[in-house]
Amino acid sequence: MNRTTLSLIAGVGALAAVTGFAALTSPDASGTNTAKAAAELPVERSSLVCPAPSISDLAETTYTSFTPVTKGTASGGKAELLSAGDKAGKPAAKGKADKPVLEAKEPGKPVSEDASGADSPALVGTADGKFAPGWTVQETTEVAAGTGRGLQGVNCTAPDTEFWFPGASTAPDRTDYVHLTNPDDSAAVVDIELYGKDGALETTVGEGITVQPHSGEPVLLSTLTGEKQDNVTVHVSVRSGRVGASVQALDDKLGGDWLAASADPAGSLVLPGVPKDATAVRLVAFAPGDADADLKVRLASPSGLITPAGNETLHVKAGMTSAVDLGDVMRGEAGSLVLTPTDRSVPVVAALRVVRGKGAKQETAFVPAVRPVGKRATAVDNRAKGTTLSVTAPFGTAEVKVTASAGSDAGTAASKTYTVKSGTTQEVEVPVPSGLKGTYALTVETVSGGPVYASRTLAVTEGGVPGFTVQTLPDDRGMVAVPEADEDLSVLQR
Repeated sequence: MNRTTLSLIAGVGALAAVTGFAALTSPDASGTNTAKAAAELPVERSSLVCPAPSISDLAETTYTSFTPVTKGTASGGKAELLSAGDKAGKPAAKGKADKPVLEAKEPGKPVSEDASGADSPALVGTADGKFAPGWTVQETTEVAAGTGRGLQGVNCTAPDTEFWFPGASTAPDRTDYVHLTNPDDSAAVVDIELYGKDGALETTVGEGITVQPHSGEPVLLSTLTGEKQDNVTVHVSVRSGRVGASVQALDDKLGGDWLAASADPAGSLVLPGVPKDATAVRLVAFAPGDADADLKVRLASPSGLITPAGNETLHVKAGMTSAVDLGDVMRGEAGSLVLTPTDRSVPVVAALRVVRGKGAKQETAFVPAVRPVGKRATAVDNRAKGTTLSVTAPFGTAEVKVTASAGSDAGTAASKTYTVKSGTTQEVEVPVPSGLKGTYALTVETVSGGPVYASRTLAVTEGGVPGFTVQTLPDDRGMVAVPEADEDLSVLQR
């Protein structure tokens, strides 16, 4: 059961508690439908899980939490992250009063906490009341040297029951982990399937993996199969319970980053915000069903939709991972990849591996297909320098409002509205908070038109290596539609 479903149950339950006995309005005897439209109310509770950040003793990690201000919330509430236990999956001691690793102070202002080394555990968190709608947490890790060196960033995810990760690898120069985090009081049972260029890879221990309550479990892909393939799609499905899942992709020479799950399989996908100075871009796609997919490949540039020369289409065989190197496709301009069916629509998942830099100073990040921004989406841990926000409107002109929050230490919030023309990607000028000290959050809202897709690139150069990470901005699902209800005391007389 995903967060939206849980939020809907919570919202309906809370509404019933307020009204005592609630009954949906039904058509009257005359046939006139008097049912009221569903109201959109803020969610009352959110759950997030964060994977263990690194196996490197040189890792420096920052956790950042933020909730945008939302009208109509309760006056109380809290948001906090707790340790999920050690990396081996040992749950926290039962009955132990855990001290929060990170606790929010007020909506509209980010709060952060630092951790060092390889011993930081996975985290589980909940937010309720005024902190629940749009609650966003990111962990950002800098690794100075070794496999995966560079900047690694991941949004903490809502626990769910299925995840797709095109873009993983079992190649000799890659060390990829699937991180599974169980936030609940009972064990979760998980299956991990791997798909390469010729179909499903033979795995040894990928079925029936038990993730203990309140614990994190990193699973090294190379322990699941002996096959070495450059491009692999990972499918995580949960038999019982629920987990959060992310893939940590570490390269011996090209740095590394977190690979977030692709949007649910769909006939059309958007992968937003490829940096303009990308030196290599690889598209990886997978068709989960029984039918092959034929996709039209286009790039939404600042001037409009263009077709990459020599890569006009991509054929994806059912059950097999397809990959194509697009090379230096950006040519100095920011853009987003737009995948649409050439004929019939077949559901696919997809992600991009993006490389910046040259020679020994290369770094890697990933851009998965993502849901639209919708009403609102947020990226946190933005800095005064090195933050880039890309917004694309591939199917119709849109107007968006971008708000920079107050700084974590100081600074006044600022907002600006932009128009993004149909078929284009724009690197918008971020409205940095005045008097900024610390970090800030960026919230994107769709004002009109669209749909709109967005991502944030965070860049930090260390030792001449252009470290960077990209986070997509899907709808935060902070609002839920709740049917209008009227008090109906006549039920007491039936």
